[in-house]
Parts: sequence; structure tokens; C-alpha cells
Amino acid sequence: MDKIPQEQAGYLAEAFRCEFVSLCGIWVEKIRRGYLESRMEVAKRHQQQNGVVHAGVISTMADHSAGYAAFTVIPEEYEVLTVEYKINFFRPAHADSLLCRARVLKEGGRIMVGESEVFAEAGAEEVLVAKATVTLAVVHKDKMPQKGSASPE
Repeated sequence: MDKIPQEQAGYLAEAFRCEFVSLCGIWVEKIRRGYLESRMEVAKRHQQQNGVVHAGVISTMADHSAGYAAFTVIPEEYEVLTVEYKINFFRPAHADSLLCRARVLKEGGRIMVGESEVFAEAGAEEVLVAKATVTLAVVHKDKMPQKGSASPE
């Protein structure tokens, strides 16, 4: 895949860490055109009652990572919003960390489709625990909802 300019990669890696995603502890590891890898160290707060990583954490990682993979292929004056996503969980995530590999499957001027695979890492072992397909709307920044409003003006 093509490289993206270092300045754009730095900006996207910084923007990736919005407040909620930072709270989850997810960060960018690799970024290039149409592709993004994110990682998260698993803490007790990420686990559900049985000690496995909560599905909501895995879903957040998959959705957000696919969205930022999409950001690498659109012009600066546009943003992306998730329209729909479907996620399959293959096995419980018993892990020290999670790794997400997200890629753009279909570029488009209005609608894009991405895919995320989330892996549980325990020691040197990497196990696929979930896979998501994410549909994204490409929206001009002027048409984005303003903070505090439910819809664009």
C-alpha cells in the first residue's frame, strides 16, 4: 500500500486519540494509505465479569480503527461517519493486549467499506477474536453536525 505524508500520518494518529478512545487506552501503531493498526494494553477495566475483554471494547477498537483507515484515502475537507457495522466474535479475548488491523475494502465518494480484524495477544501468541465490516459515509466538513446539535444545519 502507498505511504501517506508523514505530516498527515502524525495528524491522524493524534486525532485518532479522541477523549473516549484515549479513555479506552487505544493508540495507533501503524498507518499508511488505506490501512491502520491500533493497539491496546488490556487492563481490569476492559474486562467483563468472566475476565475476558468486553465486547464493547473490541467493537470500539474495530469501528474506530476502520474509520481512521478510511481517513487516509479521503481529501482533507471531508470526514467519515459510521453508517453501520457488523461484528463477529470468534472466541473470548483472554489477552495481555489487543491488536487491530483495519483496511479500506471499497473507496467511494459518498460511501466506503472497511474491515477490521482484532487479535488477542498473550505472550508471543496472536489469536483472531473478532472481525468487523464497517460502512462509512464520506461527509464534507461543512455538512457535519455542529457540536451540541443533533443534525447538520
